[in-house]
Amino acid sequence: MLFKCILPAMFSLAICADAFSQVREINQITVAHGHMPSTTSDKNGSVHIVYGKGDSILHVFTKDGKSFSSPELVAVVPGLFATATRGPQIAAASNGLAITASTKKGNIYSFIKHKADEWSKGTRINDLDENAKEGLMDLSADGLNAYAVWLGVSEPKGQKVYGARSTDGGRTWKKNVMIYTSPSGTVCECCSPSVAIKGNMTFVMFRNYLGGNRDLYLIKSKDGGAHFGEAKKLGKGSWKLDGCPMDGGGLSLDNNGTPQTAWRRKSIIYAATAGLPEVEIGEGRS
Repeated sequence: MLFKCILPAMFSLAICADAFSQVREINQITVAHGHMPSTTSDKNGSVHIVYGKGDSILHVFTKDGKSFSSPELVAVVPGLFATATRGPQIAAASNGLAITASTKKGNIYSFIKHKADEWSKGTRINDLDENAKEGLMDLSADGLNAYAVWLGVSEPKGQKVYGARSTDGGRTWKKNVMIYTSPSGTVCECCSPSVAIKGNMTFVMFRNYLGGNRDLYLIKSKDGGAHFGEAKKLGKGSWKLDGCPMDGGGLSLDNNGTPQTAWRRKSIIYAATAGLPEVEIGEGRS
């Protein structure tokens, strides 16, 4: 099983034998020079990495965790976001790879590579022009389904959680969905949302802003992300904070399709299974 450690600038991929046991030895390999890497694994077990360098989106992969491909240019996107937790995202669909990337003007584009095809030209995901100016987004895929989420600004102030579904591995995208609007007028302004999908089940995690608290919430869709239920707070405690921590957390689904989350509150990192109390992991951030 692979255990990955990604450093944001001159980054490397670290491999160990078992991600769930105590790490005894990690061999670090310099893969490339770039910023804000994101990783995924495909059905064949290859690990793919996408990252930004200037206005360029680049892709490398490995089949064995020891040797890596040369960097491949996906696209040149003027004003590419690839700093401060804002970077290209990658997911593996059953028919190939999908990448999403946001620009400083506030638009999100997808690029796909199906089988032996070249990388496609960018397809814009957001319906509303320049809706994604925060540049904070995530991407997940399962089978032919893919789902993208982002923080959108449709008014002078106030961020909302938006999403869009693809049923062809990222080639085309459905009409955007406003997933969540906070009663306070905005969710946490600079914390990246997360998404994980399995079949028609779509889970989105985001940091909310309610009553002065900036806590993580999870919201679920049973119909592929067309409609979402009630957003539910993760963990028992709260973080009252006058400002955004710029720290969104991580979300994945276990073999049973149960959401597993990891996130920060104050100076502590927690793990939480949906519906259960949080478990303290240790001190940390980001």
